[in-house]
Amino acid sequence: MTKHLVMLGLLLAGSVTMASAQAADGKTVYDAQCKKCHGATGTPAGAMAKRFPKMPAFDAAFLAKRSEDSIVTILTKGKNADMKSFKDKMSANEMKAVAKYLHTLGK
Repeated sequence: MTKHLVMLGLLLAGSVTMASAQAADGKTVYDAQCKKCHGATGTPAGAMAKRFPKMPAFDAAFLAKRSEDSIVTILTKGKNADMKSFKDKMSANEMKAVAKYLHTLGK
């Protein structure tokens, strides 16, 4: 009986560790996938702003109009010809983490 409880405890501890490892860090993913175009703080740098003049800054006004789900949709489907889909570059968890992180930029 004791062996079974120990084994169960080890299995449960392993699943918690795996779940934690699967949680994406929004800032890390943003820095790797988004920062090049959208800037470190969500404001496109000069060259990108000139190249893509319609690219918005992720400021409070922009984020007030967009839910995390709508940001995930844009990441999944892309937006116009200017922003391609990231569905092959980010997992669903990473997209959700980026959307959550973006909302911290607008504060």
